[in-house]
Amino acid sequence: MNISLTESMYYILISLIKPNHGYGIMQQVEEMTNGRVVLGPGTLYGALNTLLEKRWIEIFSQDDESRKKKEYLLTDSGKDVIKNEMSRLEELLINGKKVMNND
Repeated sequence: MNISLTESMYYILISLIKPNHGYGIMQQVEEMTNGRVVLGPGTLYGALNTLLEKRWIEIFSQDDESRKKKEYLLTDSGKDVIKNEMSRLEELLINGKKVMNND
């Protein structure tokens, strides 16, 4: 599987190792990146819909009383995507370091 994730998608996926809702994902991503990546609601919910369609995440629970707050969770397929992306990023780092150290 040769898929390159955007930085936002990557952070959204790793935020869903444990069940999380939209606002929680936005907070977690901002915290993990020390404020460098800030997800707006439009970006986040568009990405969540795409990830649901790809079946990389699933709805874990839905609270119909609280403005239909949903919690999302990473699927096994989503975990595979993250593992592949981590391998791809490691390869980028290794090759970049090789080239830069040969200068």
